[in-house]
Amino acid sequence: MSKKPTADQFENSQRTGHGSKFGRKKEEAIAALLTQRNVEEAARAANIGTQTLYRWMKEPEFEAAYREGRRAAVSQTYARLQQASSAAASTLFKLMVDTGAPASTRVRAANSILDHSRHAIEIDDIEARVAALEQAALVAKSPGNQGGN
Repeated sequence: MSKKPTADQFENSQRTGHGSKFGRKKEEAIAALLTQRNVEEAARAANIGTQTLYRWMKEPEFEAAYREGRRAAVSQTYARLQQASSAAASTLFKLMVDTGAPASTRVRAANSILDHSRHAIEIDDIEARVAALEQAALVAKSPGNQGGN
């Protein structure tokens, strides 16, 4: 005589397999959320109800997995943009120095170059400050340092 699985056993079985924390339908729903225009279309693509998807989106595990998926997608996008950044910089520079281009276009290109340069310097400064803070935190936690001056 076979017993029906309990709710806990069912939930645990949904979280196992293929290294996932939950079942195949939730994985499909996350994939659909990442590729469809809105929640309704994602639910339709994953063959689940819209209210089910909204409910899943409130679950911490689902929310974390969805956030991880979005982060991965954005990371890939940034990698592609970085690959094209040299060509973009060349285009801006060519527009800026092209005497045949309208003055407004040349000014916009120059402003863009200046803005991006300023932003890059700010990022470098922040990275240096964070590295210094991390080093200071390591020194403060070291066994030889007892927190005194």
